[in-house]
Amino acid sequence: MTADPPARRRPRAVPDATSGDAGFDDLLQVLGEQLGEATQSTDPRTRRKLKNVTFEYEADHTAVHDMAGDAGYSLASNWFTQLLAQLAVANSITKSQLCVFLYVAGGQQRGTGVAQYTQQEITDGLNRLAAQKGGKRITRSTVNRAIGALVGYKWIEQLGNGMIQLNVRLWFHGNSNAQHAILEKLAAQHDRDPEAFPHGIGPETHQEELDLDLPTEERQHPGYGTGRRTG
Repeated sequence: MTADPPARRRPRAVPDATSGDAGFDDLLQVLGEQLGEATQSTDPRTRRKLKNVTFEYEADHTAVHDMAGDAGYSLASNWFTQLLAQLAVANSITKSQLCVFLYVAGGQQRGTGVAQYTQQEITDGLNRLAAQKGGKRITRSTVNRAIGALVGYKWIEQLGNGMIQLNVRLWFHGNSNAQHAILEKLAAQHDRDPEAFPHGIGPETHQEELDLDLPTEERQHPGYGTGRRTG
């Protein structure tokens, strides 16, 4: 009677350096090796039963964001961020409109583009520091007018029950897949009108010279319409 030939060791899986699944290749390699060691014998009487599988991971050296505060961070359009500053200098948005938008944008729920604030909650939130320092406060009626203006600019939409939809093309807390899903939903809700929310971004700037000690040519204010970049 001839002896059984020695069991051949299973080939090691060699990860493809260009594959995006290199981490899974490593995992499969370790799993294959440990399974192979447990089942080397072809004789069912001597084959060992696999008790457990262990994995060891190398340290992850990927850098993470270091952001102030505990509210996380959002992604904002660089074009829109500069536009905010330009509109403020050109006196084309009011201080209350700017403050209300920033407060709401900073409070949106991750992956939704939605912030849940009543007008009173926005008012109280904006007044928090002013109340501590005894400074000037914003009123609820001013917040109400600011929200109306922001809706007109297509920066936000009111959904009712204290829910506010942010224009996620301008400011978004979440990943790109979630953003595209929201944009598709908004497009369907607005009959895919290219000028409806969240497109057609305003406001139009009005010509008003401010005493900023700037040369005459620097006081000219460019007009902004749809907010679409052509170059």
